[in-house]
Amino acid sequence: MHEPSDAAWLLAAALAASVAGMGWLALAMDVHARQVWGRALAPAGARVLRILGWLGLAVALTLCLAADHPSMAALVWVMALAGAAAGVAFVLAWRARWLGMLAPWVRAPKR
Repeated sequence: MHEPSDAAWLLAAALAASVAGMGWLALAMDVHARQVWGRALAPAGARVLRILGWLGLAVALTLCLAADHPSMAALVWVMALAGAAAGVAFVLAWRARWLGMLAPWVRAPKR
């Protein structure tokens, strides 16, 4: 078990990984890619974002498991996923272009 301050850092990192993972998964969808960049991504680009998304969620689970015992870690991970999904949905509804920061290698078309 870790010191409480160590666990707090691990859980903060897990939340950040959850938000990044959910954001990447959202950006892999055509409708959200159009919201952010004004165009759909190529299939290979969407695949990369899906892989990054799932890796982000797996990293979040690993960090939760490192912070606490498995039953509590699973609960915290599920709550982090729910919070991250809600946060990403709010950003998509309010300032969709902000999600573009998660994939700076994707260029928006010139206007």
